[in-house]
Amino acid sequence: MEEQRYVTWDVFHEMDRRYESENQRRDDENNRQNKRIDALEQSVKEISKLTVSVERLAMSTENMATELSKQGEKLDAIEQRPVKRWDTVIGAIITGIVGLLVGLLTAGVMP
Repeated sequence: MEEQRYVTWDVFHEMDRRYESENQRRDDENNRQNKRIDALEQSVKEISKLTVSVERLAMSTENMATELSKQGEKLDAIEQRPVKRWDTVIGAIITGIVGLLVGLLTAGVMP
């Protein structure tokens, strides 16, 4: 028959205290890690929102650049109108003067 071994109450209480202490330490560590995970999850959500915002901003900027390019082309066309008119007026004046001189030469008014 085997001999039974018993521990004293003091030893039992010390083992129980250490066991509870170890469980408390594990619980504290789990709580700390859970808080870190929650903070990371929140950061990931914020980064995701920021990524979407940056994407929208990039699309908006691209659209604005395209529209600005179109506006620039229209502005160039508007700015060229007076220049073309002036060139036409100068051309007409020169043609008139040359025509007058040719007319006078043919009419014999000018030698």
